Amino acid sequence: MDPSQLQQQTRLLVRQKIRPMVNQYVVHTATPDGAEGELVAFAQQKRVAFKEQVTIYADEGKRQPLLGFKARKRIDLAATYDVTDASGQPLGAFRKDFKKSLLSSTWHLEQPGLGVTTGSERNKKVAILRRVWNFIPLVENLPFAVPYHFDFVANGQIVFSVTKKIALRDKYVVDIRDPRLDRRLVIAQAVALDALQSR
Repeated sequence: MDPSQLQQQTRLLVRQKIRPMVNQYVVHTATPDGAEGELVAFAQQKRVAFKEQVTIYADEGKRQPLLGFKARKRIDLAATYDVTDASGQPLGAFRKDFKKSLLSSTWHLEQPGLGVTTGSERNKKVAILRRVWNFIPLVENLPFAVPYHFDFVANGQIVFSVTKKIALRDKYVVDIRDPRLDRRLVIAQAVALDALQSR
């Protein structure tokens, strides 16, 4: 998809595909009836990596890089991830707020010229329940059935949100309200919410 067309999108759909040793994510535009439209991005993440690096492509054949994100440090619970375009130019960065995430997962997304956007789980009760779930014997190995949602806010306004849908594979609806927000940066953060959530 042409970069200017991608920038005009206000809703994207992210779907996880599980493969041996890797997680894959496909990102589509949304049709007016909510179905998957044109493919705009494809990402693949190794499940065990000491220094996280993910390249996101414009096609499933991985012929055309679109962007990527990479951790600045190895094995850091509050790592900052730099996001770059296909030529390596910086688009912005995101990081998990480790302290706040003890109760409710919280991320900070930075885009030059726009400042910091903070995303946290919409429902604090679900956030706490997810944490308790991980300590229940035998149950902790089962997937958490209640979906979680993130709202990213800047200056008291929601600029974009990521809503997880109930499905066999992780599936998300990304609604973007701020036209200035780089869609590539949003795609990187949406993929990271799933790929890095447990870290």
